[in-house]
Amino acid sequence: MTRLLALTFAAFTATAAFSQELIDKGFVEGWNIMMDPALGNGCLIQTVYQDLTVVRLGYDALDNRGYFTVYNKAWGDIKPGQSYQIRFELDGKSFDATAIGFKQDRVPGATVFFTDRNFVTSIAQNKTMTVFNPEGQTVMAIDLKGTAKALEYARECQNKTL
Repeated sequence: MTRLLALTFAAFTATAAFSQELIDKGFVEGWNIMMDPALGNGCLIQTVYQDLTVVRLGYDALDNRGYFTVYNKAWGDIKPGQSYQIRFELDGKSFDATAIGFKQDRVPGATVFFTDRNFVTSIAQNKTMTVFNPEGQTVMAIDLKGTAKALEYARECQNKTL
């Protein structure tokens, strides 16, 4: 299993950061472009899939790092603020990561933070992303179509807020 050594993962109390309302900035290629006041007006993209999985890719302007978040009941009994060892795959390439658990509207979620800005670009260059819970069960598998274009708009949004 490949380790994603370039990423630096940080602890984070996600329930506080994700409690404020997001500000809508538009819609591109199936993704909402939004700004999160709780993360220093960091811009993000978010989409909801048919199984009600919610995925966010964004920028935490407070701590100068990126993140991806997955809300899905398949996480099971996630405890807010607790760290979890998870695995995700991009086009079949496997990566280990530390995710921070949280709940929003009673739906469990997990966030992976990273400081390598190129990582978001590498996500967008892939076709699929699969995320596995600590027990190795699939939480979600998504098509990343449209992600690259949406991330361009998120970068523009972020440049305007800096």
